[in-house]
Amino acid sequence: MRTLKEAKCGETVSVAKLAGEGALKRRIMDMGITKGTQIYVRKVAPLGDPVEINVRGYELSIRKSEAENILLEA
Repeated sequence: MRTLKEAKCGETVSVAKLAGEGALKRRIMDMGITKGTQIYVRKVAPLGDPVEINVRGYELSIRKSEAENILLEA
């Protein structure tokens, strides 16, 4: 299964499920990223960290380590 870390710039993806446990998973959910949410990948920094995304009408920057825990629908 593909993760948000592997998504390309300009791509719109849908969240299949969240990996990880405890505080990390809760933090991702608090940002509004839940199952079925549409995410638009705006920019990826040259070294890949951070990833700038649009979620539910607002912009977020997340780390690669967080993006690895967001699994995408095929």
